[in-house]
Amino acid sequence: MAKKASQRDLDSWLGRLPGVSTDVKWGADLCYLVRDKMFCVYCLEGEGKGSLSFKAGEDRFLELTDRPGFVPAPYLARAHWVKLDDTSVLPREELQALLRQAYDLIVAKLPKKVQKELAAG
Repeated sequence: MAKKASQRDLDSWLGRLPGVSTDVKWGADLCYLVRDKMFCVYCLEGEGKGSLSFKAGEDRFLELTDRPGFVPAPYLARAHWVKLDDTSVLPREELQALLRQAYDLIVAKLPKKVQKELAAG
């Protein structure tokens, strides 16, 4: 079983991606954004502390929610987001790849000019 992903891990993995910023919303959720569009949310405290929600995309949503540990993300499932209460159910490399895909899904919906700016670094 993999080690549970921490906020430090997420900051390391996602903070390197072009245009990523963070913001605490709803009092306890650390949101990772690209150009003010959320792609990942990490719960900092309370009952769901350590849970992770992210955009999976229409093509992966059903596949992921059929796997152990994944559930449709509350309030965001209609936008094809999934939630993991325990990130240790996945190998770290797979989790990183899923989070990169979440980022890429959001970037793909941004205006072409913004996409070019992000690609330029």
